[in-house]
Amino acid sequence: MNQAYFKNYIDRQKAAYDAIPIDRVEHLINLIKKCWEEDRQFFAFGNGGSASNVSHFITDLGKSASDRMGKRFRCLSLNENVSWITALGNDYAYEDIYLRQLQNYARPGDLVLTLSVSGNSPNVVKAIEWANENGLTTMALVGGKRGKLADIAHESIIIQDEHYGRVEDAQMTICHMLCYGFIEST
Repeated sequence: MNQAYFKNYIDRQKAAYDAIPIDRVEHLINLIKKCWEEDRQFFAFGNGGSASNVSHFITDLGKSASDRMGKRFRCLSLNENVSWITALGNDYAYEDIYLRQLQNYARPGDLVLTLSVSGNSPNVVKAIEWANENGLTTMALVGGKRGKLADIAHESIIIQDEHYGRVEDAQMTICHMLCYGFIEST
């Protein structure tokens, strides 16, 4: 590795950040605010690095944003319960790990966010399809490959890069913008 590689990486990360559609981020924060105002549930999930981003995001929203707003966000990461996830994957199918949890928790009018670099992970796609069919509002942050999620989620932000690391970094930046929009605006 040399400095040219690192400079190129940073330049491409900056380009991904510069391409984030701020109006779409504002729209997502308004959907989250409406969910909060109506005391609805907000669910989020993803795989791999996207799952880690979801965990971080829900922690920030449920703790820091809730502390600042006074009223608590009713938010839940569906990535956290390893016993349940492995039971669902083993007894049904890995494609059902998020869908089955939504069937237990979700109600019409609730809000769902998924993060996916490819936009095609079967477990995430299946959960979003179920959520759409059952009256939930669905949102997705996906990479430049778009995948099926970009077309089926009610609201989506496409991060203009296909590199997993850069897309995941941009996902986290958007998630921080969403959280800190609440934390710093009151």
